[in-house]
Amino acid sequence: MGTKIILGVDDLIEAAEAEIETISVKQALALHGDADVAFIDLRDTRELDREGRIPGAVHIPRGMMEFRIDPRSPSHHEIFASDKRFVFFCAGGVRSALAAQTAKRMGLDPVCHVAGGYGAWKRAGGAVDLPEYAPGEYEAAPRAARAPAEAA
Repeated sequence: MGTKIILGVDDLIEAAEAEIETISVKQALALHGDADVAFIDLRDTRELDREGRIPGAVHIPRGMMEFRIDPRSPSHHEIFASDKRFVFFCAGGVRSALAAQTAKRMGLDPVCHVAGGYGAWKRAGGAVDLPEYAPGEYEAAPRAARAPAEAA
């Protein structure tokens, strides 16, 4: 007999979004570069290697976030001891909603997440540091040396 799921992912996301601040990509773009704001990239390392990064964002994989926030944890990250505003993002804005809710419940404040995540950021023309090599390439020319159409 299988386990009966009584609370689905959509329910969890809906509850999280009711508790946290969600900002638009336009608002996130306006905050980027502000010294009082920390962008927290929750994506997996493979996603960063494949898709690139928002310049200046701190990479805190979702699976380690609670440990990185907790000042008593040996894995604590100093960014979370600062008085910054924390802007969480993932690929599409789902993991970051759940993460922002958890961070807020842990006492991190102010915290918000970006609707649409990194995908929305890229579509809006936000600054991106592309990986040095495209997925599957190891000794090809760096992306900076390619024609713009090839680098996109």
